[in-house]
Amino acid sequence: MNAHPFFSSRKVVILLACLCCLLWGSAYPAIKNGYALFAIGADDVPSKMVFAGYRFVIAGLLLLLMAQLTHRPIFNLDGKKLRQITTLGLTQTSLQYIFFYVGLAYTTGVKGSIMNGTGTFFSVLLAHYIYRNDRLSLNKVIGCLVGFAGVMVVNFNKDLLDFDFSLLGDGFVVIAAFILSAASIYGKKVSQSMDAIVLTGYQLAIGGLALTLGGYLTGGTLTGFTPAATALLVYLAVLSSVAFALWTILLKYNRVGMVTIFNFLIPIFGAILSAIFLGESILEWKNVLALGLVCSGIWLVNRENR
Repeated sequence: MNAHPFFSSRKVVILLACLCCLLWGSAYPAIKNGYALFAIGADDVPSKMVFAGYRFVIAGLLLLLMAQLTHRPIFNLDGKKLRQITTLGLTQTSLQYIFFYVGLAYTTGVKGSIMNGTGTFFSVLLAHYIYRNDRLSLNKVIGCLVGFAGVMVVNFNKDLLDFDFSLLGDGFVVIAAFILSAASIYGKKVSQSMDAIVLTGYQLAIGGLALTLGGYLTGGTLTGFTPAATALLVYLAVLSSVAFALWTILLKYNRVGMVTIFNFLIPIFGAILSAIFLGESILEWKNVLALGLVCSGIWLVNRENR
């Protein structure tokens, strides 16, 4: 793993990882508003795929445009690199989102958010067997458990007491989390020999195109491009391009466990931002406790890495 004087700095990793999670957390209320603006029904998975496809295609093109403007080579791809990028796009973006959207259609938002939190465990476990310098440790295990407890707390309500497990619902969300974890580690490997911005741009565009085509072929549609709806779609594309590019860079130069532990912040930020935009109180005990638990888990994992 190559070191980088800037992106390997502990303070920079914390700042950028938190920024990524804040951006992804803001996607929760933004996507919900997007469904309303584009009149996409709760169970209309094909149209959700089209919506997500547009978002990622635009995000990928924005990154490739930025790469071109900053004089990064974007067309010198040999057959091997093209296969790697395509594999990454079809798994990390397309396949993962298909399982995630189908899963959410058959489970509650509370259980879906918690099941999705298992992705951090998958990342830490896979890294243990792939990278010699990223082994499991007591601090890392405790940190993950404490962080996961924070995700459960912020989602706590009566749905959490329903212990029924649905393969098509909860199971698909867990599969999506595993696919994302495995694809992220594969992306870390690919990024060692490729510019992270170019890699992220291509994989988002390819994955987004596959989602768009799959959505249309299964009966999905996307209409109602009002100025508000279009602006929201552009915002989602921009946050995706920024967050995915920064995340790819962080994974390229740092240990997987050190970076992925921050994923537990996404539902925390999502809950807080959703409360703000819905006019609810954000100073609930569960939000404060959840944030404290997640920050404690992050501290434990990073303490082990010093």
